Amino acid sequence: MLKNLSKAKWGYVTRRVSEHDQLQVSGTVPAPRLGDFVVAKVVRLGDLDHLENVHGRRVQMFPGDLIVGAFGNRYATDFYEGYLPSANEPVHLLTAGGLIGTVASAHTSKSGPTELEVLGGLTDSTGAQMSVEDVMVDLPPDAVPALGTIVVLGSSMNAGKTTVASAIARGLSLAGIQVGAGKVTGSGSGKDHWSYLDAGADVVTDFLDFGMASTFGYPHDRLIETMIAIRNHLAAGGAEVAVLEIADGVLQHETRALAAQLPGFSDQVVLAVGDALGAVAGIGVLDELGVKVAVVSGLVTASPLASREAASATGLPVITPGEFAGGAALDLLPQVGVPTGARPNELVELGGPSA
Repeated sequence: MLKNLSKAKWGYVTRRVSEHDQLQVSGTVPAPRLGDFVVAKVVRLGDLDHLENVHGRRVQMFPGDLIVGAFGNRYATDFYEGYLPSANEPVHLLTAGGLIGTVASAHTSKSGPTELEVLGGLTDSTGAQMSVEDVMVDLPPDAVPALGTIVVLGSSMNAGKTTVASAIARGLSLAGIQVGAGKVTGSGSGKDHWSYLDAGADVVTDFLDFGMASTFGYPHDRLIETMIAIRNHLAAGGAEVAVLEIADGVLQHETRALAAQLPGFSDQVVLAVGDALGAVAGIGVLDELGVKVAVVSGLVTASPLASREAASATGLPVITPGEFAGGAALDLLPQVGVPTGARPNELVELGGPSA
């Protein structure tokens, strides 16, 4: 039985796992369950030829490498659709962060997936199978940030949600406000986490801290509870404002389920879109759920002409990430409680919109 994990490469989804030298590999392959940690061997490299480690570094993989990841599902319209593997199905690397499952479909721009052989489950010093849920944070007490909750949604993947959320965090942070940022849904990856921190968020958390390596396939009630817990965690950590990002587009069924909870939960909703039509359609979908969009942003703002189209079609302000970072983020807050003279005088340019 393989026991030595000293040469293994640990994916980002294992970032809450500690005391690696006390952990082992079980002698049998566990029946796949969402969130269970497993050890696998790289059989053949595919489109994902690197692993994002717990520090965010891209670690090159080679055939024969041992990696530690977690079973899960993936929903990505621009990459892989993947699910827990069943008996005799091939096993693949679904994300660079270490999510493991079986690819069901792929975007035409992607080549074949990296093939894995699961060697066994990751077990603790007593031999018990370990899961993401075993290392989750304690549920925080109910707490609402003093200056409110801002939620960023998207019309689709890669509409600019993370760039917008980070820009809002940047603008609020520059104004001297304690900002918390959280990713509510998605697949475990460090890029959003680091983006929020780099923008100046004082406290950052995501679904991985609450027991899920990927949120796709979990019951809606669990996701709703997690969204509330993420906000509570940020508030308990001292955040005056919580900026929350919900993954994927508003047509994705889990995103829709969470969006339906936003009336009474969020103080402002920002919609990131790729074009004016996406803005019109996204606002229409959210309106049916009783959600009022305050501002349109995202990839559409890369074009002044497209921004004017979106503003004309929706009647809403269209704000660039640079404008949010430069002070427009303060307009998302209630007038009371904003520090006097807090608005920065200069715009801060951020990189182009991303997922």
